[in-house]
Amino acid sequence: MPVDQIRRQASPVALVREATPPRMGMATVSAVAGSPSSLAIAVRTEDSVALLTVDGVLDSGSSAALRDSIIKTTLQEPSAVIVDVSALQVPAKSAWSAFLGARWQSDSQLDVPIVLVCANRATRDAISRSGVTRFMPVYATEKGALKAVGRLAGRTVRRADAKLPPNLTSLRESRRLVREWLTSWSLPGLIPVALVVVNVFVENVLEHTGSDPVMRVETDGATATIAVSDGSNAPALRLASPKKGIDVSGLAIVDALSREWGSTPTSSGKTVWAVIGPENQL
Repeated sequence: MPVDQIRRQASPVALVREATPPRMGMATVSAVAGSPSSLAIAVRTEDSVALLTVDGVLDSGSSAALRDSIIKTTLQEPSAVIVDVSALQVPAKSAWSAFLGARWQSDSQLDVPIVLVCANRATRDAISRSGVTRFMPVYATEKGALKAVGRLAGRTVRRADAKLPPNLTSLRESRRLVREWLTSWSLPGLIPVALVVVNVFVENVLEHTGSDPVMRVETDGATATIAVSDGSNAPALRLASPKKGIDVSGLAIVDALSREWGSTPTSSGKTVWAVIGPENQL
């Protein structure tokens, strides 16, 4: 997948990076043990594609191990990672966030596509409802996933990152960078909503965590994803709407203005993200 990438620090210097050639090691098999809900993760490779088969129960006790296994696999720089979850038991919908955690925490410079396989239609529907398929498509068979990898490799993804200081200057700087990036990617129609979304996310980091906001914006040409990571494990939660009057809380506004949004745990804290498209207007 071709990648145009810009990475910035507080005093930004642009860096554009192209996708690197795939590099894979030998096939291995690993097991994550330690509790009755442990996972078994088998890993093999076909050409430059890494295929993981996961068995066991995915819950709060095992989700971090699965997330870290996927991240470790992406660091081997395969052309794609396919994860077969057909035998995986997932009692709680929230446990699927392990896959999004891997997606947000993986080195953004590598940009390795992650694709899921699940033979059970009801489980595929559950994965879709969890929001995972916004970023990781799910297919009924491994053959279908392998075909999809070829299509994904032909997409161009533009992405930019910035680490911001933990003070109020980050509000203005985040809006400036979002405007600059979306303008350079010829997506001016997404700018008004994107500015509102990033302002809410950065403001929440400053107000509730005191950590450095780390911003990522990316687009495949049709939509844009705004994501801000911080060092707090506390999830971003939308407050209950008031019984009377209009709900003007920040996350309520994000919910109204975006296709979808979520708060995903990572090993260092969390990432709060939103997907916006041309239909999302102020």
